[in-house]
Amino acid sequence: MAKKKVIDLVTEELAPYLEKEGYILYHTEFVKEGRDWFLRVFIEKAPEHPDEWPGNVSADDCEKVSHFLSDRLDQLDPIEQNYYLEVSSPGMDRPLLKDEDFIRYKDRLIDVKLYESIDGKKKLTGKLIGRSDGYLHIEDEKGKVLDLPREKVSKINLTIVF
Repeated sequence: MAKKKVIDLVTEELAPYLEKEGYILYHTEFVKEGRDWFLRVFIEKAPEHPDEWPGNVSADDCEKVSHFLSDRLDQLDPIEQNYYLEVSSPGMDRPLLKDEDFIRYKDRLIDVKLYESIDGKKKLTGKLIGRSDGYLHIEDEKGKVLDLPREKVSKINLTIVF
């Protein structure tokens, strides 16, 4: 089964269960690393109120969702490849992937990796201002606003601040 079809199927099968159990699907990926395939599912606890941020999940939460999904996929048996199923939190340094992530994490520090250097740098850290018209807007440590062309950005993660 093609990667996108696997991801779509997992999303479709998980959505009602996650909603009922009080979780949110953050991201799903089906990737080959070396000889092995991995189906990775990242979940968060649903906020109790719409204006709150999603909560952290425990190892027990991940195990619960993993058992459900594993049983469901065993019943359907849609994936011809052998794979490892991993269910986890997106982590403190979670990647920003969806439009809502850029709204939710506005004004937070982010790490940006670029495909090619801008002003001699391939890695930047700054405060997330927003995203618009193909650009990512961040404020660097000197207070300068940088408008980074989206096609030059390879990865965006929250910065871990202690």
